[in-house]
Amino acid sequence: MSVSPIPASPILASPIPAPILAALDLADASWRPHLLRGLEAVAAAKPGYLPALAVDDYLPTRGRLFAAFAQPLERVRYVLVGEGPYPRADSATGVCFMDGAVGALWSEAGLSKPVNRATSLRNFMKMLLVADGQLRVEDTGAAALAPVAAAARGNGAIQTLSQLQDNLTAQGFLLLNAALVFRRHVAPAVDARAWLPFLHTVLGVLAERPAPPTLVLWGKIAEQLRSLPEAARLPQALAPHPYNLSFIGHQGMQRLFGPMALLRAR
Repeated sequence: MSVSPIPASPILASPIPAPILAALDLADASWRPHLLRGLEAVAAAKPGYLPALAVDDYLPTRGRLFAAFAQPLERVRYVLVGEGPYPRADSATGVCFMDGAVGALWSEAGLSKPVNRATSLRNFMKMLLVADGQLRVEDTGAAALAPVAAAARGNGAIQTLSQLQDNLTAQGFLLLNAALVFRRHVAPAVDARAWLPFLHTVLGVLAERPAPPTLVLWGKIAEQLRSLPEAARLPQALAPHPYNLSFIGHQGMQRLFGPMALLRAR
């Protein structure tokens, strides 16, 4: 009597597309299991989202989707959440408001042209200068910036955007966006909603830490995270998005960032 072969167990396909999984390589090892759970939560909430994203054109490129999570979990003291990546391939780095097209911060006329083009970064720099007493909030134009820039070349100030990012990282910042991707044919608010289960997981992990980090929310899209129960367990600081001129004079942001002396070289 012949014996029928035992059928092989079916291999279940991962709900996370391979290109999305591969992007986890840029995250610190301390984050990877949590980010995987976050992706699984996105897949459960909206099964078609990640497969569609994996074959779409989106920013950031070069596998930098989770580049912000290079900051080890145990070092996170602040979670800064912006709206979404810059809408330019050379600018979107996977790290909140760090414009990859910017090298030098200063020029003879004040801030460098690439900084001035990156509106959010420009206003953040001006806010730091106001907080440091180098500018008056009512006068942050080119004429006022020129002597500040001249002094910056010899007074121990940072010279490049990478130094600014290093200073933020050293302070314990996790630099995220509410929408981890930018697509020209999709409204940022739509992508931000799709990533809410992912951020739900991330904030849940951080809320369990003995000293939960401060959640810094910039703009209306980022403020939607306040609806998550995990966000209520974190200290919070809110401000308009830095592309608004009002950000420069925001006293809450000046109090938060001023003591960090982010413009000084380490």
